[in-house]
Amino acid sequence: MNSEQVKERVLAKMPDAEVLVEDPRGSGDYYVVSVESGLFSGQSRVKQHRMVQDLFEEELRSGEIHALSIKTKVVEP
Repeated sequence: MNSEQVKERVLAKMPDAEVLVEDPRGSGDYYVVSVESGLFSGQSRVKQHRMVQDLFEEELRSGEIHALSIKTKVVEP
């Protein structure tokens, strides 16, 4: 999975989102994902992060993605 695929996965479930994905190590297994979305409205920070992390459950379990650093921001309509 590469940075563009990570971004596409988030956008598939959160089409209103602004998504920035970085691969700071260049290793393809650790990503910094920043997501701004109205879908986060009313959700705790933990819930917001879980919403993003759950999109990569299989890859995290298999080790294809070693770690995600997630930053979220609520965008009000």
